[in-house]
Order: sequence, then C-alpha cells, then structure tokens
Amino acid sequence: MLKKVRVRLPVGRPRTRPRAVAADNAYSSRANRAYLRKGQIKAVIPEKKDQAANRKRKGSRGGRPVSHDAELYKERYTVERLINKLKAWRGIATRYDKTPESYLAGLHLRASMIWLNDLLQAP
Repeated sequence: MLKKVRVRLPVGRPRTRPRAVAADNAYSSRANRAYLRKGQIKAVIPEKKDQAANRKRKGSRGGRPVSHDAELYKERYTVERLINKLKAWRGIATRYDKTPESYLAGLHLRASMIWLNDLLQAP
C-alpha cells in the first residue's frame, strides 16, 4: 500500500515518500518496521504487548524497545475519528455506489455535512 502513496504539498510535485507513517499496533510487525526503516520513513506505531514481552524475555538478545512518538500518534486518532464519522453514513460504509466518481461525490457530500455541523456547533 505504501508504494501507491503520494504526498502532495501546496507547492511542487508530489513526493513518493512520506516523512512518517502512523498506524495501529496491528501493523507493528518486524517486516513492516524494516520496510519503513529501509525507506527512511519514521514509524509511529506502538509495540504490541506480546511483542514487548517476547523481546524482554529474550533479554539482551531481544533488541532495543521500539521508539514511539506519542504526540504524533495522537494525530492519527483525529484522522481515525473523521473516517469513522464518514463511515457512519451507510452509503459510504457499504460502498453502494457503482462508480468511483459517485463514491467520491458521496465522500465530498458527507465531508461537507460534517464540516457544516461542526461550524454550527462551534461557540
């Protein structure tokens, strides 16, 4: 999936390598971390409890604990909450739309509804 990522800034052509990848701890495998390390991408993925226990059980042969930027990981939850708000709309969650264009239009409509709702609730 990371091979298809294109990071677009306001100016210039899209970059093909993000600076960091924030993911759930389900993606904390050694292979995923090695792939990110090889591409010089910062992994913002917490370590699973069983992986930490296995590493500690091995002692000095278990390696170092993985680093994890907690502040950057908090931003992941902001995006995840937005995705959950989008999926609360049945048409998006079940992908009833037949064409990519109509699905994208539904995403835009739902995002506009969320944005307007947040504007109306702001103090």
